[in-house]
Amino acid sequence: MHERSGPMPDAGDTAVNLGLDPASDRFYRLGERSFSQITIRQDGMRRRYVSIKEVAAKAGVSFQTASKVLNGGNVRVSEETAARIMAVAERLGYRPNTVARSLVQRSTATIGLIAGDITDAALSQFTLAAERTARRNSQAVLVGSLAEGGEDGAAVARMLIERRVDGIIAAAPQLEEDPEVADLLRRYVPAVSLHHVPGGGVPLIGSNHRAGGQMVTEHLIRLGHTTIGTVTGPFRRHVVRSRLHGYEDALRAAGIEPGEDLAVESDWTPGGAAAATRLLLQRDPAMTAIFVHSDTMAIGVLSALAGAGRRVPADVAVVGCDDMPFAAYLIPPLSSLRVPFAETGEQAVNLLLRSIAGEPPPEQPVRLPVELIVRASCGGQSPGSAPPAQTGLEVS
Repeated sequence: MHERSGPMPDAGDTAVNLGLDPASDRFYRLGERSFSQITIRQDGMRRRYVSIKEVAAKAGVSFQTASKVLNGGNVRVSEETAARIMAVAERLGYRPNTVARSLVQRSTATIGLIAGDITDAALSQFTLAAERTARRNSQAVLVGSLAEGGEDGAAVARMLIERRVDGIIAAAPQLEEDPEVADLLRRYVPAVSLHHVPGGGVPLIGSNHRAGGQMVTEHLIRLGHTTIGTVTGPFRRHVVRSRLHGYEDALRAAGIEPGEDLAVESDWTPGGAAAATRLLLQRDPAMTAIFVHSDTMAIGVLSALAGAGRRVPADVAVVGCDDMPFAAYLIPPLSSLRVPFAETGEQAVNLLLRSIAGEPPPEQPVRLPVELIVRASCGGQSPGSAPPAQTGLEVS
């Protein structure tokens, strides 16, 4: 979220309602003071915004000339005049008024991001990369963070639309089955989603989770495992069902019938995953490998296995998913399916900016590769015949 450039005026300052005059880059005088005269306090000093008209007056040029020079417009002035305008602007502390500019250009240069749990490590990687990419393209990012259940999804989407963002990126699996949000994304502004959108009509970007689940399971089968359990996230999530389908595909291709007792639902937390692991061990003590749907849950899996006296990987091989930075520092170091969250954030912004510019959206989901990173927790090296998956986002 954006922060104010200084504290709000206190009770001693005059409160006014402000309207914008894009032609003059100033605010109408609707109260006792104009916008350029409103004071804010910064380090105990009184300061105010400086208008283009003030710069023009001090530099001895017209408003139009100053505006074009300061905004990089096409204007025929001497280098000396341009330098004088820039020097005056610097001396007065002029900063461009992006609000006024947005009204003239009919663009706020702002992207909206609907985010799930922004404390989640994977989403944080995505968000950080998306914001940096947007900033490199002179765009700001306005983030709307959802409640845990996503029940405020439509309200957040409307808030972003009403603030006139130029486009929206949806990065919230809570909205996978929300038709109201889907309709808002389709109707009002260009949008991109990381997750399934009911009814379609919104470009998708991500990784092929089904192929990733298959890759992990095939690797464990090649290491000789035939009784392979899996600790998943909530079954209602498309990503979870996709990874489960990939896990089952690999087992069936090897002539192993997937057992319902070997797939246990968890809640993305280490505690929930530890409980799921204990249940797996009760159901099938002969289990020799576990595919865990996130590295965060793998922490709980490793803890539960240690508590049960099972050695990793000698007794039970473990492979996680996401390849979080901490994965290499667990004991033993955790093998994990690398999902390119940062690259996805960068590409999502680029895709959205192309849509905002009027390019037609891609007909197929944008596909970013996943890769199996093999460490000590599974007890085997990745064979050369298992390249990273290159296929697209699974949406069903």
